[in-house]
Amino acid sequence: MSRTDRRVRHVPDRRRDDDLLSPDAGLLAALEEAAPGAVAARASDRLSFAHDASHYLLVPQAVVTPRDPAQVAALLRVGAAGGVPLTFRSGGTSLSGQATADGVLVDTRRHFRGIEVLDDGARVRVQPGATVRAVNTRLARYGRKLGPDPASESACTIGGVVANNSSGMACGTELNTYRTLESALLVLPSGTVIDTGVPDADDRLRALEPDIHAGLARLRDRVRGDSASVATIERLYAIKNTMGYGVNSFVDHTRPVDILAHLVIGSEGTLAFVAEATFRTVPAHHHAATGLLLFPDLAAATGSLPALVEAGFATVELLDATSLRVAQRDPEATAELRGLAVRDHAALLVEHQEPTAEALGERVAGAGPVLRGLPLVTPGALSGDAATRTALWHIRKGLYTAVAGARPSGTTALLEDVAVPVGHLLETCTELTGLFDRHGYTGSVIFGHAKDGNIHFLLNEDFDRPENLSRYLAFTEDMVDLVLGQDGTLKAEHGTGRIMAPYVRRQYGDELYDVMCEVKRLIDPSGLLNPGILLNEDESVHISHLKSTPTVEPEVDRCVECGYCEPVCPSKDLTTTPRRRIVLRREIARARESGDAELLRRLEEEYRYDAVDTCAVDGMCQTACPVLIDTGDLTRRLRAEQHGRAAQGAWRSAARHWDGATRVASVALTAARAVPPALPRAATAAGRGLLGADTVPEWSPELPRGGTRRRARPSQAPTAVYFPACVSTMFGPEADGGVRDAFLTLCDRAGLAVRVPEGIASLCCGTPWKSKGLTEGHTAMRDRVVPVLLRATENGALPVVVDASSCTEGLTHMLAAEGMEVVDAVAFVDAAVLPLLPAARRIPSLVVHPTCSSARLGLDPALLRVAAAAAEEVVRPDDWGCCAFAGDRGLLHPELTASATAAEARDVRGRTAAAHVSLNRTCELGMSRATGQPYRHVLEVLEHTTRPLSA
Repeated sequence: MSRTDRRVRHVPDRRRDDDLLSPDAGLLAALEEAAPGAVAARASDRLSFAHDASHYLLVPQAVVTPRDPAQVAALLRVGAAGGVPLTFRSGGTSLSGQATADGVLVDTRRHFRGIEVLDDGARVRVQPGATVRAVNTRLARYGRKLGPDPASESACTIGGVVANNSSGMACGTELNTYRTLESALLVLPSGTVIDTGVPDADDRLRALEPDIHAGLARLRDRVRGDSASVATIERLYAIKNTMGYGVNSFVDHTRPVDILAHLVIGSEGTLAFVAEATFRTVPAHHHAATGLLLFPDLAAATGSLPALVEAGFATVELLDATSLRVAQRDPEATAELRGLAVRDHAALLVEHQEPTAEALGERVAGAGPVLRGLPLVTPGALSGDAATRTALWHIRKGLYTAVAGARPSGTTALLEDVAVPVGHLLETCTELTGLFDRHGYTGSVIFGHAKDGNIHFLLNEDFDRPENLSRYLAFTEDMVDLVLGQDGTLKAEHGTGRIMAPYVRRQYGDELYDVMCEVKRLIDPSGLLNPGILLNEDESVHISHLKSTPTVEPEVDRCVECGYCEPVCPSKDLTTTPRRRIVLRREIARARESGDAELLRRLEEEYRYDAVDTCAVDGMCQTACPVLIDTGDLTRRLRAEQHGRAAQGAWRSAARHWDGATRVASVALTAARAVPPALPRAATAAGRGLLGADTVPEWSPELPRGGTRRRARPSQAPTAVYFPACVSTMFGPEADGGVRDAFLTLCDRAGLAVRVPEGIASLCCGTPWKSKGLTEGHTAMRDRVVPVLLRATENGALPVVVDASSCTEGLTHMLAAEGMEVVDAVAFVDAAVLPLLPAARRIPSLVVHPTCSSARLGLDPALLRVAAAAAEEVVRPDDWGCCAFAGDRGLLHPELTASATAAEARDVRGRTAAAHVSLNRTCELGMSRATGQPYRHVLEVLEHTTRPLSA
């Protein structure tokens, strides 16, 4: 029997071993005492957190969300007392299985997002739940950024960056986490807290943890005294390497506390909890020029690497022939790439990055002779044009989207990475392509960071079929032999996790592997933290607890569970996220298929509020999703399925009588403002109690009076057709006449005629029906809107201008097949009105709240330009996000808006500004409620600041 055959065995479904419906009451009580109010153990909580970006699935016994390091220390004591292991998880974007476990899962994302910029940006102190993007956003104003630049920067958090020793496209081994981390606040398995940055840190470690201090000194001397170990370390850490513990710490550092701090880097949560990390930052070079260099084959591409590295290119990304074929299908592919008959070709995507335009110009000029000397199939050129650069990077970053998104339903996308010395890159890529063919992985792509010898490859696999599991294991064994035979490392960036734990000994040898085992025993003698990760004597751990991906529904089957959607989701801190919505649909399908009626009932019951009622259907998840899933599509369909004939009929009738319906809402709001607040509050509370919170809105005192009826405005020679949103009828303005009057006044002031169509009071963009899944009402409204706008726009000759961003988006979708252009009022004013206005008497400062729709429609640059025309200083809060008011969602579930706006509201309340603006009336209401500051449409402020002096 071969080694491969011996290691393939059936692994029972761990989920069936756990009693999902009756968790351990004693454990939950102990956890609750350690972290009051932070323990979740419902079936849906445990199953949704069982999934991360890897292809492993283990169900935790409970999920705990501690608030501070003291609660983490208390949880560690609970785990030690009960023999229950803990696994820390933040972004859940790791690919190697290091963030899923069957003990207690500790969610460190929600309450550990603090960021403190130090020394004018030269250093930054960060908690583990902050994303790389959030940190870099705060550093940008200082011209700095973090050294590590992982591709998952929008979603991966500092906890994972430290735990995996993250690097990325540009940082290489010189600016990765290991090289740029200055100090850390560590909570050890014993509960001891060590700040490695204080002057007496080493003395404190010796006093508080004498065994660890002495043991690290002993291991340091052991490693340094073994010339073979030192040689192995020097060889493996000359390239990117995240396999095993960072034993280079014993060579690079002398004090035990410094060794400890650097051993924790890349330890994948197996040695300590990193409560804070302080980094030395690097310059952020915002001037860049990019080019796609096409070569006849891999040999020509890899042979050109020395010249390109010598020329100082910050990034050099490799794309093999299969990658190029995939990239040719990208709508943003260059003409040269689309016209290439790809055979054995390869490409290098190169980029220069410099601090100034002048320095970039010198770099580009110097690169000319270098590019002309390369064996290219088309002339090489660099472009600094933003659109061109975006298109080129879309080709590279879109590979994962194209391959993973097109995979057969029910299969899992596996993204792996290795590194070899650059001189061995050609042979490694060639042999790896041969392994794809030998094992039947057709269509697999190779791409990566060529200047570092770091390549990624993508496979699609169906683990529900035993023969495929055998194939995967056989491929893995051959790949390990190939990479180690090339003096490479089996994990360059993604961490060891479960997937490569059985191979750590083979990469390092017995001596250094034993040193690693001693490190784990020394610091975590009870094996409390993330056991089985990084080091594991079970040679089949990497093929145990594999995740299957059942076919469920077309809206979500493409999901690879990467978690990129989670940071932008407004409900992430209240109920759930797009990834968890999707994986729970998969778990519901499994429960139904297995006949587990009670689990199915429980999951569906919990899903209603968590996933459907509190989804803002804002579409922001799609902006972050690599395979372009809008989870709102799923939510809308589920809402449609929940509506009975009566609800569909009532809302269809409302669409046919929309003028009256909006005026009734207006009258009700005006009446509510005219009586003591207790009366409307009690009335809506009674209605919600009787008919349900998802049916009756909740009135609150900050809601405005009702608005006024929309009226037609004829024009013989209009520049555009104005479609004022119906929310201006239902909700009155904060002050003056509101956005409707402001827009018309601005157009008059600029000398531009606009037409408001006849019957406008009965028209709507359709969003209220679409967001609720009320398909019949949406169709009825569309049948009213289309003919009116065709007449008003003279069969599409004139653009339609809308004054609320969500309505702009809704009308854009409604008219997509009609050939009519829909423009937001802010974009129209920016392009057509602003140049014709008199100079504004600008107010001192303005806080801007972009909306989810403005982000999706690409309106934010126009919004900021219009705001800048009205104010000396324009501030967009760093913690900006969708407010989740979502039409009436903020009235039905005010807790959703409160949660979604909490971070931005803290930022806004800490500032003094002359005005606060947005570009959607309901979002203005949501932000006014959250911050206590009156929000208006930005065009209202612009109109006020451009009034003639006599006004």
